[in-house]
Parts: sequence; C-alpha cells; structure tokens
Amino acid sequence: MNDFISDCSQTKTGIYLMQEGNEEPFNIRLHLAKDILTIQEQDVICVSGEPFYSSERTVTIRRQTIGGFGLSIKGGAEHKIPVVISKISKEQKAELSGLLFIGDGILQINGINVRSYRHEEVVQVLRNAGEEVTLTVSFLKKTPAFLKLPLCEDCTCIPSDQSSGTSSPLCDSGLHLNYHPNNTDTLSCSSWPTSPGLRWEKRWVDLRLIPLLHSRLSQYIPGSDVCRKNAFQVIAVDGVCSGVIQFPAVEDCLDWLQAIASNISGLTKHNVKKINRNFPVNQQIIYMGWVDEKEQDSVQDRMYSPKFLALRGSSLFKFSAPPVSFSLDLHFSYIDFMCLNCSDNDLLDKRKHCFSVQTETGEDMFFSVELECELLIWEKAFQMATFLEVERIQCKTYACIMESHLMGLTIDFSMGFVCFDAASKAVLWRYKFSQLKGSSDDGKSKIKFLFQNQDSKSIEAKELEFSNLFAVLHCIHAFFAAKVACLDPMFVESQGTATTTGIPSLSSLSCNSQTPKLKYTT
Repeated sequence: MNDFISDCSQTKTGIYLMQEGNEEPFNIRLHLAKDILTIQEQDVICVSGEPFYSSERTVTIRRQTIGGFGLSIKGGAEHKIPVVISKISKEQKAELSGLLFIGDGILQINGINVRSYRHEEVVQVLRNAGEEVTLTVSFLKKTPAFLKLPLCEDCTCIPSDQSSGTSSPLCDSGLHLNYHPNNTDTLSCSSWPTSPGLRWEKRWVDLRLIPLLHSRLSQYIPGSDVCRKNAFQVIAVDGVCSGVIQFPAVEDCLDWLQAIASNISGLTKHNVKKINRNFPVNQQIIYMGWVDEKEQDSVQDRMYSPKFLALRGSSLFKFSAPPVSFSLDLHFSYIDFMCLNCSDNDLLDKRKHCFSVQTETGEDMFFSVELECELLIWEKAFQMATFLEVERIQCKTYACIMESHLMGLTIDFSMGFVCFDAASKAVLWRYKFSQLKGSSDDGKSKIKFLFQNQDSKSIEAKELEFSNLFAVLHCIHAFFAAKVACLDPMFVESQGTATTTGIPSLSSLSCNSQTPKLKYTT
C-alpha cells in the first residue's frame, strides 16, 4: 500500500457548496486524503475560557402588559437545531441580566421537552404557556454561526477565517413575545454572553468523514439517468452520504471526481492484494468495484440500482454490497458469458460509460459506471480474467450435429477449431483461429462458419447445430478475446512481470490508465 500511496494517491482541498435534501446549499470545505474525504463546515467556537452559561439553566419570565415576553426566536427541528433566542428586548434584558442570552437554545418550556420540536410547534407551546413561563435553556455551540452573530474586538473575538458561515437565511417566527415593535435593539457582541478570558473564533470543523475504501461516486439522481450539473455525492460503504457537493464549473467537478476515483481505485487494489494472500492462484480476485445495474422491470423512479461486481477465479460475482465472502450463488463463468462495452448507438438512455453482459442463457444485463477511466479498468480486468481462464482450461468441447450425424466441436486455444465424430473420435476437419473469416447464426441453434483453406485460399462453409447456441458463441468470443490479448503489448508485458506470482499484475488498472480500448469480434 505504501508504494501505491506514495506514487498515485491524490490530496486536494477546496471550498465549495453542499446541499442536503431540499435545504439551501451552504459552504463546505473539502479535503481529500489518501483514504478519507473530510467535509467541514464553518462554525464559531469558544477557543479559550470556559463559558459558565453552557450548562443548562432554568429561567422564569413573565408576560408583561406591553411587550409580552420580550423575546424573538429562530430555528427548530427542521433546521437541525433546537429553537434559539434571537432577540431580547431591552426591558427584559435588564430584568434577566446574567440569566438569559441571545443564542440560548430552549430545551424545555414549563417542563415540556421541546428539543426536537419544529419551529411552529414551539411557537404554539409558548402562546399557550400562560402569564408565566419557565424555560430550561443552554447556550448552544452552533448558535453563533446559525444566527450569524458578529465577532468584534470588544469581546475579544478574533475571527481566524473571514469567509462566510454555512448557515442559511432563516425566517423569524414573527412571534415577538412581548418584543415592543418600536424597539430598535440590534444584534451586537454585547447581546450574547462574554466573560473575562473568553475568546471566540470562526473555524472549519469536521461535519462528515467518508472512508474511501469501497465508497462509490454518483453523479446521477438516485435510480435515474439524469446527471446532476457539476455535482456529485460520495456514499461510504456503511451508507453514510456526503450530501450533494456542487462545483462552479465542469472542470472542477471532473477534477475532483477523477481524484477521488483514483484514491478509491488505489485502496481497492491494495485490499485485493491482501485478500488474495488467502486464496490459491486459480481463485485470485482480479477486479472489484461498484456499478449501477439497469433494472429489468424498473419503475419510473428506480431505473438503476447499485451493485458490486467482482471477477474472481473463473467467475463473475454480483453483490448488493462489498462481500465478506464469495459464497454466493449468483455468478457466471467467463467462458459462459460475453461482455461488450456500449458505443453511443448502443446506449439505452442518457447514461454514458456503459457495458452489457450476456449470459449463456441469453439473459442481458446492462451496467453503468461513472467515469471513462472506470470503464477502462473494467475492460482491462475482464480481458485479463478471460485470458487466464482460457489459458487454464486450454480447450472446451461441445456436442453438435452436422448433416444429421452426432459430432463434437473442440475449441482449442493452441489448435483452433477441431470437429470429430462422436462415436469414432476421428477428426473430420481442423482450422486455425486465423482461418475463420466469418460466421452467422439463426439465433436459435445453428451456426455457419466460413473458413479459408490455407492451400487453395477458397472459402469452406461448415454448418453445425448445438443445443445451447449462446454457450458456444460465448466460448468462441472468450477464446478470440484471449487471442487478441496475446497481441496487446501492454497486456503481454504485464503477463511477463507477474509470472513469479501466478497472477497478472494490476499495476496498469488505475483511473490514470491510458490503455487504449481493444475491439474484438467473433
């Protein structure tokens, strides 16, 4: 891991916007490290001294003939903060000096716990509280930033960062509880508590930490093919979501996407290396990663769902989450399925970077990844896995019928196509892979091969009938793909550097890979 980290991991820091649900976007600071994405929000915190008012206090106030309770409130559960006192009239401030402060969160009203009440619910409780109300309050850490309380030298509050806070403008309740309409009192440092030696600063504090191992990126609105504009979210393996991170330009968004994807890829490769120590050579993991699978019977709001794919041994595994083990029934052998990257004409909707998998039974599965580099990683890994499986089995034989006689067709990695009589085992014909010039099938059971005779250069047609046409076509495709892999210099080089371990090197499979796509057909 240290080798990878020193060479390939990326670190970045920047200030952008984040949106959670339907709330207004607010400023956050992103910091990308080798294995974690830190999301920070700006807050005003006490950095020296011990606020005596931070503990819970009980205060009784009386409704006056003019001016009522003399308080204004903001916040509520819908803003992820208890209701807080935003204004205190001069009259009440004198009476309650040292007992109640702007920024105090109202925790209880006449013994009723209102910590999780919405704004209007607290307003209603106060309206029905009678002529005297007992409040249990505590000055909340988040209040200064929430209310946008100013910092100034009078209260020894020296901001360490002049950038704007993260709180959104919030509507006042309109419930001026005995707050006289002619009162012109404004927020100032003297409106909220101070004490000797107390010092406040604006600082970036951790809002969310996203471990990158097995995290997934998503530019799309969940379940759809609608791509967000210059925005994405990161979802940790335990389901914790970053929120929708918004960028001012497409270049910034792509730069961050690629950097995060590169770090995820590096962590995945290191994890695969550790896991493979416990597996024999023929059961090594070659690829693991997130994709979005298009639902076969999708409803309108759920066209895609996240899946975790793994190439291990001779099989493709599909999971709903990163696996603890690979004892899952839902898997396919490389020889029994065919995988093709989708060109622009093959795309089913607005999603890009897609590939399809067709099983030997004819079932089609359609997958989408976020970035082109992730598609290249998958393609290279599948090419490698197919080569290893073909090299391991060397040949595969299928029963077939030719001219009403029971035959056998062997697809051999070294020799090519060999057809023999099922009873006598006598070889009837043999052609190399290079001699196959074309083929066609009826989509049911029959396939016609067009081979070129090496001596006469004439085309010779051979028609065979199989009980499982898809399986034969997929096997031929796999063997041809393995042959093409042998002609890829980068693939051959990676094979050569890995012969001592028994598994090909995955060093070229990263989001920074510039490996050209290989196009191969049957």
